[in-house]
Amino acid sequence: MIKKFTSDISGTDFPSNQRVNGSTVRKEILDFIIRLHPDFTATKNMSLSELSLFRENYIAEMLISQSGELSDLEEKVLASLKNDTLLSDQLDDEIIDLSFGQKIADRVATFGGSWTFILSFLGLLILWIMLNVIFLMDKGFDPYPFILLNLILSCIAALQAPVIMMSQNRTEERDRERAKKDYMINLKSELEIRILHEKIDHLIMHQEQSMIEIQRIQLDMMKEILDRTLESKSDEKDDLGI
Repeated sequence: MIKKFTSDISGTDFPSNQRVNGSTVRKEILDFIIRLHPDFTATKNMSLSELSLFRENYIAEMLISQSGELSDLEEKVLASLKNDTLLSDQLDDEIIDLSFGQKIADRVATFGGSWTFILSFLGLLILWIMLNVIFLMDKGFDPYPFILLNLILSCIAALQAPVIMMSQNRTEERDRERAKKDYMINLKSELEIRILHEKIDHLIMHQEQSMIEIQRIQLDMMKEILDRTLESKSDEKDDLGI
């Protein structure tokens, strides 16, 4: 038969191994529980599931007091704590379907920021100049001062700059999303460390109480043995007529 106890919070019966005494709860959370349930004291009991719910509500209230309201990121963190799920599995970079223009912008930005582009363009300029000045005797399709070449360079610069900026803006957006995800993971880690500290404190206090109870039982047993020894000696004396 499983032993049960009645929670002083909800009045529901729970297994005795789920019992948590109010004296083992961290003071901040105990004050929070007493504020919600004024009849509850440090000498009363509740279940582990009820304590977990109070912890979640305490964390939510703490976050609201710091920022004024819960953001979407903080709500996701609380939901992850409640459901005992990992954020790192959910926060992988999502595969986004890029449009044709976005793909072209990324390729232009990648090629335009490489030594391949610099050396290729430099070679094209040298070839252009040599073709018009040396081979065509400065009477070719673009004689000195190379007006057509200047026009082409201006058009390339005018088109290349906004295309590269489009790619950079999308990169910055991805960086902001990664920063939000890092914030969520760090926040959850901090909250879980706090909860872990509290659980360790609760475990230590519970073990101390168990040790004290064992020592009390041992003292009672020693007292009983001593009383029986004294009684046996007294009976022996009576038998001997001493």
